[in-house]
Order: sequence, then structure tokens, then C-alpha cells
Amino acid sequence: MTAERVLRLLALLQRRASWTAAELAAELEVTDRSIRRDVERLRALGYPVHATGGVGGGYQLGAGTRLPPLLLDDDEAIATAVSLRLASTGRVAGAGEAALRALAKLDQVMPPRLRAEVRAVHGATETLAGPGVQIDAEVLVTLARACRDAVRVRFGYPDTERTVEPVRLVTTGRRWYLMAWDVDREAWRTFRLDRMRAVAPTTWRFHPREHPDPAAFVQRAVAESPYRHTARIRLRADAAEVRGRVPPQVGRVEDDRDGWCVLVCAADTLEAIAVHTARLGYEAEILEPPELRAAATAFAARLAALGRG
Repeated sequence: MTAERVLRLLALLQRRASWTAAELAAELEVTDRSIRRDVERLRALGYPVHATGGVGGGYQLGAGTRLPPLLLDDDEAIATAVSLRLASTGRVAGAGEAALRALAKLDQVMPPRLRAEVRAVHGATETLAGPGVQIDAEVLVTLARACRDAVRVRFGYPDTERTVEPVRLVTTGRRWYLMAWDVDREAWRTFRLDRMRAVAPTTWRFHPREHPDPAAFVQRAVAESPYRHTARIRLRADAAEVRGRVPPQVGRVEDDRDGWCVLVCAADTLEAIAVHTARLGYEAEILEPPELRAAATAFAARLAALGRG
């Protein structure tokens, strides 16, 4: 009963700016002494409950220096979960990952009846998003939990069934990826979430392995692995400036020296790499492959002929 009363006291303090001890005691049907003990319990949990003396004095809930456990009623929990689901698949830079972590925590403690209402609201909602691929929030929550709890996951991937040990979810802004250890292939792999089907956690817990940096691993896999040709090109430009113009799924930018940086990018044709580099508009030096120089020269000749024509 004490724990339930403390939660009711917290709800009252959140409802109104200030309460006297007598008012709180009357609402909870306890003595003033019980109110003082319950206030101390809230303070021990991290809630900054301020007390003021004198006529008109009482208790009020202030802003703390750290985030204590939150108490939400049904409507607040539903509204928060729906907002987090929308944010987790939205286009706001950096918000998706944080919203996903918060959604996984909230979904774990939410009663089944409220979870069903959240899914109903989310299922009846459409968003006008940018060009990125929208991911089912259920898939995001399932994978986020599996990463946190070190639980193997099974899912269908184009024409195959995969069992993996998930490590991290990574987003490029347009797509979501999972970095995981592929159990059957015994190798680190990157999986696009929009290609997954029937994602389901297993009961098998695994001991986390040492792994590469997830963001760098996914970026390399997305920007280089699927293509025939990979190039390294020095650009006379600040690395941060180039990163702002080259999306992570297109290429990665390495710091160099003396006002230069190195762009690592890939494509199915050398001509496509030459065009992309030329469009950036920086002074450039091809490091590799040497065949890219011939492809750039031939493309430049065709452009010159087009201009003369």
C-alpha cells in the first residue's frame, strides 16, 4: 500500500503547482506524518519535492538535476508512445535513435491493453515523409530490445532465412541498417531493415563478441561493398565541409593534411565516380584506381565535344 500511495502522491504533485500537507493528507486519507514520510521517499527516488513553511506553505514538485522515474497516466503513456514511434522513423537528424531507445523502454513496461491502443493509433496514422524508407515501428522495437538484451533474432531476408546476434541499429537518414553476427555464415553482416520479413526474437541469449565500430562498418558496407569499383580521391577542401555534401551512403571522407581530405566512394562504373567528383567542384587528385584517370579523361573529351557541337 505504501508504494501505491507514493505513486498517488506523485500524481497529485504533478497535477497542481502547490499543495499543503493537510490537502494531500485529505486526498490520500492519511496523516500529515505519513505525507512527510512519503515526500522523503520521493526525494530518495530523485524527485525534487520542495517544501515551504508559513501560512500558505506546502509542497511543490521542482525540476531536478537528473531524470527520475516518470509516472504517466494512460492517456499520457499512449500519447508519448505514439510520438516516439513517429519520431523513431522520422527525418529529424539524431532524433530517431534516441526515440527508439526510449520507445523500447516504454514498450517493455506498458500494460498490454495500452500497447494495443498505441498500435491501433499508429496503424491508423499516415505521415508525409521525405525520400527515406519507412520502417515498421514493431521491427525497430524488436531489434532494439534484442540488441540491448543480447538475444538472437531470426528473420527472412531476400530468399533466405537468417539467424543473427544483433549489435547495433544504424541509420543513414534514408534507411535503417542492423549490424549483426550472422550465425550461419560466421561473419559480421549488415542488413537493411526494409528488406527483413517476420522478425522474431529467440530465447537464445549470446555473449557479445568484440566487434568493429558499427557506424563505420555500416557506412563502409553501404557506400562501397555493393559496387564494382571503389576509388580514393584527394580533394582540396575541409573534410567537414565535404561530409556535409556527401551523404554517408554515397561515400566516406577521411581527414588528410594541408587543407586536403580523401573521399572514398564507389559505383558500378568509373564514369559515375568521375561525374560525382566533378560535380563537387573541388580541385581533385585521383589516388586509386589508375583506370579512373583514363575514364575521367575520356568523359571530359566527350563533354568538350558536346560543348563544341
